[in-house]
Amino acid sequence: MSRLRLHQENHLVDRIGWLRAAVLGANDGILSTASLIVGVAAASAAPSDILVAGAAGLVAGAMSMAAGEYVSVSSQADTENADLAREGKELREDPAFEREELAQIYVHRGVDPQLARLVAEQLMAKDALGAHARDELGISDISTARPVQAALTSAASFATGAAMPLLMVLVSPPALLVPLVSIASLVFLALLGAVGAKAGGANVPHATLRVTFWGALAMALTAGIGRLVGTAV
Repeated sequence: MSRLRLHQENHLVDRIGWLRAAVLGANDGILSTASLIVGVAAASAAPSDILVAGAAGLVAGAMSMAAGEYVSVSSQADTENADLAREGKELREDPAFEREELAQIYVHRGVDPQLARLVAEQLMAKDALGAHARDELGISDISTARPVQAALTSAASFATGAAMPLLMVLVSPPALLVPLVSIASLVFLALLGAVGAKAGGANVPHATLRVTFWGALAMALTAGIGRLVGTAV
């Protein structure tokens, strides 16, 4: 049996759909909830008020992420479906032109013209729309929009991320709540950045530093605003 048939490759790009939604959701969950908690705590709010604000942020954020991802990815899916419908119509009306169009795509990629026409003919005989979707429109199984998957992944990952700083509110003494929540959240963000980078094959130290820096900046600004508002009130 051919080694090619036995050899199975797992490419990192196969993960891009769920990985983007999961990392974005968890990162947003940690950062937005921790910033909310730190801001409310800096305004000298009672621990019960801080907990309520954090819980409300978790629920509202998860629903917002789910709705935003669903609407955004649905728009992408609508565009893909419209392009596929138009391409299907063109294939029915003028298959010869579409065959030559596909062949020219392969020619521009460096394939011999005669071989390109043969490849185009064979691919269209098997799945004409699939061939044009992949090579003309750039739509494949990897990049195809999946609104429900993106929405559920974002909501679940946001809730998971938001639960981390919320848990710190329960275990932290009131006097140390702001520094403990801040430090723990930065650690969570750093771990998330490292895991996301490792799963995606990116530079781990760079990704970790990037997400930690922006997390620290967001919490510092929120704490400052909370302190100003609390003093004014």
